[in-house]
Amino acid sequence: MKKILIVEDIEFNVDLLEQLLEDEYAVVVARNGKEGVELATLEQPDLILMDMSLPVMDGWEATRQIKADDALKHIPVIALTAHAMSGDETRAREAGCDDYLSKPLNEDLLFEKLAAFLPPS
Repeated sequence: MKKILIVEDIEFNVDLLEQLLEDEYAVVVARNGKEGVELATLEQPDLILMDMSLPVMDGWEATRQIKADDALKHIPVIALTAHAMSGDETRAREAGCDDYLSKPLNEDLLFEKLAAFLPPS
């Protein structure tokens, strides 16, 4: 089973993502960017869903650290952000995110992106 690391601090969003994903994926949750980097190292997930507005360390910095690590840089990171303003997708991609989803999440689009990054084995 493919493993997804969710890096998100808002309980409602964590619960929603867990409910959507838990039937098809193993799910690991980090509540801030620092914990996200630590769990990425420890768990070696197949994909990371990264909120950008996080406590302790924001998602931009967490993604930069993950992508700077040779052991982690291959892991796709999809930015999740409520900051759906002009330039935010560019900023997320410049930090190293492989793709971008705005909140509130479109479930169909989420699963399309997951299928593109995590083809069935």
